[in-house]
Amino acid sequence: MKPENWPELARRVVAELIGTMLLLATVVGSGIMGERLAGGNVAIALLANTLATGAALIALILAFGPISGAHLNPAVTLCEAWLKRISMRDTVAYLAAQSVGAIGGVIVAHLMFGLPVISISTHIRSGPSQAFSEFIAAFGLLSIIFGCARSRHSAIPFAVGAYITAAYWFTASTSFANPAVTLARALTNTFSGIRPIDTPAFIAAQLAGAFAATLLFKFLAPQVESIRSRSSR
Repeated sequence: MKPENWPELARRVVAELIGTMLLLATVVGSGIMGERLAGGNVAIALLANTLATGAALIALILAFGPISGAHLNPAVTLCEAWLKRISMRDTVAYLAAQSVGAIGGVIVAHLMFGLPVISISTHIRSGPSQAFSEFIAAFGLLSIIFGCARSRHSAIPFAVGAYITAAYWFTASTSFANPAVTLARALTNTFSGIRPIDTPAFIAAQLAGAFAATLLFKFLAPQVESIRSRSSR
């Protein structure tokens, strides 16, 4: 890579880090707030968590999409890499930024609510139905992204936000659909947490679902441009 291109990569990496951090701060923070205000009503707590996450996704993709493509998700980045729309160097940088940002988002949420910086989750999310739910969640998410990228690229932020809002409720796992989110949520023993022992099955299912959607859209829409190539215009 030419030295003069490093600032451009740095901007994209910082966008992925900050975007993912704010996403996790929203997911975890709204879960804490929802649980505190719901008076023991889990449905109301989940609704608060859902609406905040869906709204934040729209805002974050609109804000950071023109800079980095707003992947905010290793599954999205890996699928773009598989399609050779992002270099291996950029892929590694994105994955690192998303992981660090996700953990940072959990820490930010904990600090805002006066909780320990890190607290390992004891929230059980195990079993075949949970893993299958994550397969469907990730398959649907990547399908929405690739489908909109074909002819309605400007609709991606709203479509992703709407899909995740819905997927919180139609999947048994409440639709993590993101390996970085999954790992980070193992570090919060709050409403949105997941036991570390349950994370491998979630991540494997998420990646399988994402790659299945990628295969499908290689057939349905083989000429779709990269997520960033249009969003940066």
